[in-house]
Amino acid sequence: MLSVLYIVGLFAILYFLMIRPQQQRQKKHQEMVRNIKTDDRVITIGGIYGTIVKIKDNSVVIKVADNVRIEFLKTAISQVISKEEEDPEKGS
Repeated sequence: MLSVLYIVGLFAILYFLMIRPQQQRQKKHQEMVRNIKTDDRVITIGGIYGTIVKIKDNSVVIKVADNVRIEFLKTAISQVISKEEEDPEKGS
């Protein structure tokens, strides 16, 4: 009986320390991807900075330089950069 409680306790600890936080991060990322729009500045998982030019069903076209556009999967977008993060010294 004690060993069963021990296993259940370990599983509960594993769930609350590893599984649940990962699910919450995944939910936040899905929400961010759903809310992207054109002219948003983004960073991809590979570290490429760019501006969203076009949004398709499963992908986005990102402008990374003059006349350079790259198509990425929406899930490859790591984060959206806000104006405050972009120009920190202008806010001071």
